[in-house]
Amino acid sequence: MTDLTITGGSAATMTTIDLRDMVNEARAAAGEPKVRNDQFIARVQDELGEELGVCKKIAHPQSGVLMDAYDLTRDQCMLVAMRESKAVRRRVVAKLNQLEAQANSFHVPSTRAEALRLAADLEEQNAALQLENHHQAETIASLESLFLSGETPTQFCKRLNGVNCSRVNSTLLELGWLFNENRDEEGAPRYRVASRVRDKYLTERPRKIAPEGGDSFIKYDLQLLLAGAQRLHQLYMQQKLAMKATWDGRFTQAKYTGEAI
Repeated sequence: MTDLTITGGSAATMTTIDLRDMVNEARAAAGEPKVRNDQFIARVQDELGEELGVCKKIAHPQSGVLMDAYDLTRDQCMLVAMRESKAVRRRVVAKLNQLEAQANSFHVPSTRAEALRLAADLEEQNAALQLENHHQAETIASLESLFLSGETPTQFCKRLNGVNCSRVNSTLLELGWLFNENRDEEGAPRYRVASRVRDKYLTERPRKIAPEGGDSFIKYDLQLLLAGAQRLHQLYMQQKLAMKATWDGRFTQAKYTGEAI
């Protein structure tokens, strides 16, 4: 049974098995095939890497077969869910918000005044939850409209307010998304996509460069994928991208209009 537990007074956690069940329920509603536990665990490990805690074993309630599982925070659940289709993501986000609201227990009111206060609080929480669901749905839709197939990470980041676009590739190099195949320290970098993110976050397109008076070489143009755009936007919101000194502190983005930025 899907459960969201409040631990340490604040951190909401869920097992990967419960999250997988939630994802599969959303996948079924969207007409998509379900994912096996081993497949889901591989996705979780790929997405979260060293952020994960200890892998534990949980027995299947019917067969008794032991399954790998991790405890995830709500934020980690959101990161894993972002890899799903739009229809599935929206259902999972709404369910996570609903479970988190239910996880906040309350005592039974003993007086009419307490009951009235409780009713008012619940109404306010419900309104806030609906607003959060609406805001998150708008964020997802906005990000999908922001993404342009075939563009580079730098071109994508040009539409994110405050990002220092001259340092996007160097930041991705530090994050392990890219490597520099040019061993000449004095030469211009020739970025290539690292194998761990190839065809997941980024891909590349080769083209031949023939400089006048120099040897020709193959240049690989970086191309951002939708999952990569989603991850870049998350890094942006977490302030993990290099920002301009003049940044006004606002997280805003502009849709692609076809005009130079």
